[in-house]
Amino acid sequence: MLQFDEYKVKLNNLLPDLEELGQALGLDAAAREAEMLESESASDGFWNDLEKAQKVQRRIAQLKSKLDGQARRKSEWSDLMTLCEMGNEEEDESLIPELEEGYAKLEQEMEEARLSTLFTGEYDASNAILNIHPGAGGTEAQDWAQMLYRMYTRWAERHGFECKTMDYQDCDDGGIKSATIMITGENAYGYLRSEHGVHRLVRVSPFDANARRQTSFAAVEVMPEIPDDVEVDIRPEDIEMQVYRSSGAGGQHVNKTSSAVRLIHKPTGVVVSCQTERSQFQNRDNCMRMLRAKLVQLKMEAHLEKISDIKGVQLKIEWGSQIRSYVFMPYQLVKDNRTAYETSNINGVMDGDLDGFINAYLRAAATGEWATK
Repeated sequence: MLQFDEYKVKLNNLLPDLEELGQALGLDAAAREAEMLESESASDGFWNDLEKAQKVQRRIAQLKSKLDGQARRKSEWSDLMTLCEMGNEEEDESLIPELEEGYAKLEQEMEEARLSTLFTGEYDASNAILNIHPGAGGTEAQDWAQMLYRMYTRWAERHGFECKTMDYQDCDDGGIKSATIMITGENAYGYLRSEHGVHRLVRVSPFDANARRQTSFAAVEVMPEIPDDVEVDIRPEDIEMQVYRSSGAGGQHVNKTSSAVRLIHKPTGVVVSCQTERSQFQNRDNCMRMLRAKLVQLKMEAHLEKISDIKGVQLKIEWGSQIRSYVFMPYQLVKDNRTAYETSNINGVMDGDLDGFINAYLRAAATGEWATK
């Protein structure tokens, strides 16, 4: 049948792209590294250094995920080709919808894998640290910050990434004062760096007795977790450490001991805090990790400000210069100001469906084709 023959041609044309994709993803090198790390993990004494062992195990999982992804795409290609042959032999038109759906799915998976090859930044492969802060506007802005916190944790769940709350300051009247989360997974920073900036909400406020429409802002700061082998000059005398009692929902180990830690970097004024670990020492270690990330981020931004060919990229978090608007009323629309990508599925976006926005940003960053202001 003609439709099955057409799809056989499409699939045959797609095969070279599938092979090139494997080369672009560096799968041969990934397989060698996975084999080496698995051999290391089987050696005596591997678990003596628990932190190092856990990092090795995470890296093995990342590499296997990359290898399994390409194996799955090849298997899907083979299954679709078999479906074409079955449809032709049996002249069974009922197989056409399954073929169309499978082909579209394979194309989408290949496009997503291609985008991952655009992660060429120095820290794109790193884990991501997100800080979320409400803007002016009281409870409405605090609630918006909490909604963003939920959105990013849901995004992490969708992608199988580990999401750990480092700091969470809630408000008695609703919402949050601030939150810091660590998202662990391959290319987490490469994906989420697109979220750095001001996010604008327009809706009828549930906190307004008169049901008036309000606009709120929240800032999302995205930083890469800096590997331990990267030197960051932090002098002990430049750090002021404060300890305080943890606070937050749930009641577990809250307001009992002064285990929460806040570090202030005096030369830059950078403040980081962590309260989610039971040990003050663990919280301090997490704070140092966040401080290192923040100082490297500041250095990266100072460098970017000197580059002229970055049109369309927001370098500073400034109220009124939002990167994305989320409109709940009078219509439903989420639109990115940098790429012009938009969707009316606002509930899906708030439930973590950010891939369209992230992919559009990656394409624009690769081509330099930003939306006109």
